Amino acid sequence: MSVPNLNLLRTLHVLLDECHVTRTAERLHITQSAVSRQLTQLREIFSDPLLVREGNRLLPTPRALSLQQKITELLADCDAVFEPEQFTPQDWRGKVVLSSSDYVAQYIFPDIVELLTTQAPQVDVRYQLWSPSYTEQLGDLDIQLVSTMAPAIPDGLSGVQIGTDQAVCVMSQHHVLAKQSSLTLVEFTAYKHVSVNGGGDKDSFVDTQLRSLGCERHIHTLVPFFGSALNTICRTDMLLVIPEHIAANMQRFYDVVYKPLPFPSVHNHYWLLWHPKYDNELSHQWLRERVLTLMKTSMYSMTQ
Repeated sequence: MSVPNLNLLRTLHVLLDECHVTRTAERLHITQSAVSRQLTQLREIFSDPLLVREGNRLLPTPRALSLQQKITELLADCDAVFEPEQFTPQDWRGKVVLSSSDYVAQYIFPDIVELLTTQAPQVDVRYQLWSPSYTEQLGDLDIQLVSTMAPAIPDGLSGVQIGTDQAVCVMSQHHVLAKQSSLTLVEFTAYKHVSVNGGGDKDSFVDTQLRSLGCERHIHTLVPFFGSALNTICRTDMLLVIPEHIAANMQRFYDVVYKPLPFPSVHNHYWLLWHPKYDNELSHQWLRERVLTLMKTSMYSMTQ
């Protein structure tokens, strides 16, 4: 048996509660004739009179009484579906997966974990190293938030900008160029370079710029992680091109200095990205607001 209109069950629910057509019409804000027509339809659906007139009142049939509790529970469940979503971080259960470069994993992810442990203690946290190849697949991946560098928010994704900066040249504090305020193009290309190739494109623009100027650099070492690259330049006279906010923050952990590039640098744009399916989810809104705050704090701590 199929019910063509859920409103018929709501009418029956009120009729069984009131046992009176007029009062039912008043409660439902419809006419008495509309209630009568719906009662006729309900009698046909259930093959039962449901309510039998006795004088000025209506008496429910045994079939109607057997339906009453079921209809009450069903309508309560239906009403619950349309109730506004409620969210309390302390009650949030589940798992969140964040993806980014290893720099974020090492120096910002622990802050995120600490925050969630305190404010949403029942949520498990996972980290996954980001790859640009994931961009078009994000809707199918179990990744809720991405921190990455890109010219703009990729088509089909949602996001908010964390900030912008430029690339700089990083070297050991003991490098022969360390005390200079700036570098020449000759000095920049005279030394071997380390390049970070994990998590996306960090410095390919450098080689494009150098080619346009009729020169090139020697990339001696490719590593996937910022920590490895920084440790390498601390032990050698190699140079490293990375975003300025990372270079500035890493001075707290490594004996390095950084200089402006000897040619115009592109502006790096940093984004917090997610799939649009999470746009209106309250838990995700809460999460991304706090992650964004932590990301911005880290990025701009170099100016504090």
